[in-house]
Amino acid sequence: MAADGQLEYESVLCVKPEVNVYRIPPRASNRAVRAADWKLDAPDWTGRLRVTARGKVAYVKLEDKISGELFAQAPMEEYPGIAVETVSDSSRYFVLRIQDDNGRKAFIGIGFGDRGDAFDFNVALQDHFKWVKQETEFTKQALLPDSTPKLDLGFKEGQTITINIGQTKKKDRARPHSSGGLGLLPPPPGGKLAPPPSSKFANQNTQPSTGGSESGFLLDLDSSNSNSEAPSNSASTTSSDLWGDFDSVTHK
Repeated sequence: MAADGQLEYESVLCVKPEVNVYRIPPRASNRAVRAADWKLDAPDWTGRLRVTARGKVAYVKLEDKISGELFAQAPMEEYPGIAVETVSDSSRYFVLRIQDDNGRKAFIGIGFGDRGDAFDFNVALQDHFKWVKQETEFTKQALLPDSTPKLDLGFKEGQTITINIGQTKKKDRARPHSSGGLGLLPPPPGGKLAPPPSSKFANQNTQPSTGGSESGFLLDLDSSNSNSEAPSNSASTTSSDLWGDFDSVTHK
């Protein structure tokens, strides 16, 4: 049971059907342990190995193959560590520190007949304690106060926002053309338009008309809106008088 009163379930990390157990001599010095110093051809016990986890603690359990009765177990809170150590001359053998319910400890040697089983055993322990390290870091970060500046997206007092949806196009369609543009103009009062200039007078202008003259003509039409009647024969009278002067000169 956990310290906070909640139950901790035991999960199985790895199971290997056969493992050999060896009595190992006490260490005479700090030199690395060698499996060649054990009696590898005569193991002291053979059974099943099961790696479990309860919370952050892992357990290496040695059990009977048939009955499942517990022979010994090694609780461990870190890896690599003193609870499980590798040997210097082989990747298939390990030193295991077992512990009973009374707290007594002893060191034994374990070995796998297949190198792949030893690899799986090693990876299962590494993965578990990698997860333990990540959980510890997450817990520390959760307890630390958040010092990063927070972005304030709220409205200040008196601040408003206006959103126009689907109104721009309506305004464009409803906007009338100005009188100075090239669009259609409203008819003048009374329904009468100023007559076009006579052909003779128009032939005197040898320059092509430009956009400025057109706009000026349209502006004249706009100014005609203020008069009730437009002069009808002023342009033709001027034209006839002008050509009459030229005729009189040629006859002289």
